[in-house]
Amino acid sequence: MTELGPHISRRFNEDLEGVRNRVLQMGGFVEQQLSFGVSALIESNSTLGDEVARGDHKVNAMEVSIDEECSRILATRAPAASDLRLIVAIIKTITDLERIGDEAEKIGYIASRLASMERPADRYREIKHLGRLAQQMVHDSLDAFARLDADHALKICREDRVLDDEFESIQRQCITFMMEDPRTIRRALDVLWVARALERIGDHAKNICEYVVFMVHGKDIRHTALDDVERELRSRASS
Repeated sequence: MTELGPHISRRFNEDLEGVRNRVLQMGGFVEQQLSFGVSALIESNSTLGDEVARGDHKVNAMEVSIDEECSRILATRAPAASDLRLIVAIIKTITDLERIGDEAEKIGYIASRLASMERPADRYREIKHLGRLAQQMVHDSLDAFARLDADHALKICREDRVLDDEFESIQRQCITFMMEDPRTIRRALDVLWVARALERIGDHAKNICEYVVFMVHGKDIRHTALDDVERELRSRASS
């Protein structure tokens, strides 16, 4: 875990801590949106689904507000080195959080629509499991961000493969249902859209973890194999 370093200007340090805390508040609200969206689907709760869909404007407002604060800090403080990396990573992180909010909104809309249909016998078991994986990834990525824990962030990046595999399994299952019984096509497509949204949420959580590594080590790992990243970081630590 890494700590933010001290600054000559106490006010500057407060600015950085303040904007970082606002990112975590935004992340907490996005987590809630995701949790409620999945619950709305599983419980056939159209009211909750609508509430999630309507709440997306709050996520958008948070993104704009934090982005404006980052622009102010860049203009007035001219941060360098690790401070500049922090601001850049925050700007990128809130973009991914906003997109997670968009996917949660989509799930809310679909949940509201499906609530008028009879729930399947399995009560969306696969979606419940995939939703749990996505929610855990988002929660863990925000925890890594809060603690500036690059090691934990790299571990979470690896978990994205599990979520991808689960999505592919649901995709195959939905295609089978549609081929066997055309009457299931509408519901199967909606379930597939929800599964796709959850898979994308995992991708955004992985992105946030990559920004954590960038903040801590100053290395952009977005297009680098994780094994190579871990080898390089171990080499840096031992030298």
